[in-house]
Amino acid sequence: MPSHPSLFVIQGRDQGTKFELEDGTVGLGRDSANPIQLHDTEVSRRHAEVRRDGVALTLTDLGSSNGTYVNGHRIDTHALASGDRVQIGGTLMLFTGPGENVADLSDKIDIVPPRAQGAEGSRILRAMSHQESSQLFNFNEAEGASPWLARARSNLQVMYRTALAVSHTLDIDQLLARILQLIFEWVEADRGCVLLYDAETKELTPKSRRTRQGIDPEEKLSISKTILDYVRMRNEGVLTSDAREDDRWNPAMSIMQLGVREAICVPMQGRYDVVGIIYIDTSVTPQRMLQTGSANKFTEDHLKLMIAIGHQAALAVEDTRYYSAMVQAERLAAIGQTIAMLSHHIKNILQGIRGGSYLIELGLSSHDETVVRKGWDMVDRNQNKISGLVMDMLTFSKEREPEPVPSDMNKLAQEVVELMRSRAGELNVALELRLDEHMPTLIFDPEALHRGVLNIVTNAIDACERREDGRVEVATEYLPATALVRVTVSDNGGGIPPEDQDKIFNIFVSTKGGRGTGLGLPVSQKIVKEHGGQIQLESQVGVGSRFIIEIPAVTGEAAGPTPQSVSQTHAS
Repeated sequence: MPSHPSLFVIQGRDQGTKFELEDGTVGLGRDSANPIQLHDTEVSRRHAEVRRDGVALTLTDLGSSNGTYVNGHRIDTHALASGDRVQIGGTLMLFTGPGENVADLSDKIDIVPPRAQGAEGSRILRAMSHQESSQLFNFNEAEGASPWLARARSNLQVMYRTALAVSHTLDIDQLLARILQLIFEWVEADRGCVLLYDAETKELTPKSRRTRQGIDPEEKLSISKTILDYVRMRNEGVLTSDAREDDRWNPAMSIMQLGVREAICVPMQGRYDVVGIIYIDTSVTPQRMLQTGSANKFTEDHLKLMIAIGHQAALAVEDTRYYSAMVQAERLAAIGQTIAMLSHHIKNILQGIRGGSYLIELGLSSHDETVVRKGWDMVDRNQNKISGLVMDMLTFSKEREPEPVPSDMNKLAQEVVELMRSRAGELNVALELRLDEHMPTLIFDPEALHRGVLNIVTNAIDACERREDGRVEVATEYLPATALVRVTVSDNGGGIPPEDQDKIFNIFVSTKGGRGTGLGLPVSQKIVKEHGGQIQLESQVGVGSRFIIEIPAVTGEAAGPTPQSVSQTHAS
């Protein structure tokens, strides 16, 4: 199904917010009357509008004071294309066009199993690791290749290693430090730094700095504003060699005053905009000039390479910022979903408590003990609900290591059944228990597993609520051959449709509608996984469901049948 076109805020006060664009005209601005309201003081009240006509979308500036920009260019009207970056005030948004249906290629591509390949099956001739592939760039002068080829291979290796560096980190500070480290390996620079544009002030801010070994790292790095302004205004890389002989600089400029002999300064050009600047420089002493006969360390090849490196680094910075915005959007969405789901469930519980309190007050005023008892039952039932909800929230929200102690799985199952017997009786559901009489004493966390089994039994009973012959069975089984212990909860409720079976262990997914929190099964799965086990589901619509809990059967030194382990069946 085609997706809606949208504007996703990747920079600004509303970072992480996604606005879907419906048919018709959608206004953008600071005023709350706009369908897309931006909390940005640099945005006009009615700043711009997007007009959607089928697939085509047009962005129009509405005479705003600060203008509307697409891909760095000011526009009056612009036909939006997927990937466009829309700048409104201090807010930067990424436009994503309407999606298209993806063709089903399953009938055109067939993955053949090994046995079906027969004698003509594929043979692996050579396998190569990632490290081996990088040796492509190693050059041996004895091979007799030309100096041009050697230089080309060297530059290709530089770009290859730069690409690897930017692809292996999502931390901007680590990324920039690694980029400078690689630059210093390839270029004989004395000092270098990376500056990024601040999202709020649009000013260049130093983010990473490096000096060559032997240079005082505490020495202050003074950068010529003349060079920075030149690169910023022209969006061009600059190579300077003895500024006193360069016609571009006059004696009053800072590059002359600082006495910088050589420098390379390049823009970090991203997909649509410049995100920062990389600067390196060096100074040459008169003694070195006499020794080498030349003061130049930097060449035009170095400049070309630095421009390419700046572009790679800029793409990585943009990707990192976009990823951060996506993470924030997912976090905000998760928080909103959590609040909505829990608020709805807590509201239902409070209504139950309020109704019970009313009956208690009514019974007390009329001295009717029956009414008081009925009201108290309602309050008590909802108190148990809120207690269970809080415990599920605590269990799911924090990581914990099980606290295993010698325990009896049969006793745990008995306690769960006894606890739920009254609930099953209210719904006219038969609750049965079948225990393995050969169950040994095992090592597990009884408190945690009790909660995990309880949630599944509760769901099973609720699933049988509308069945006249509702039945739930809880069974334990010790499997010494596979060193497993199994707790099975079976019901003859409505069953779970196949399309929902993969979702029921997701948080806030409930088959009970408004009565469920969607926390029970995720909590049970988390507890079982903490014990190194798993939960399996077998379900058929109209027949019922079967949840199978399996955990490793860890026995203690005094393993053996427990006195309470007897085969028994209870029905309510």
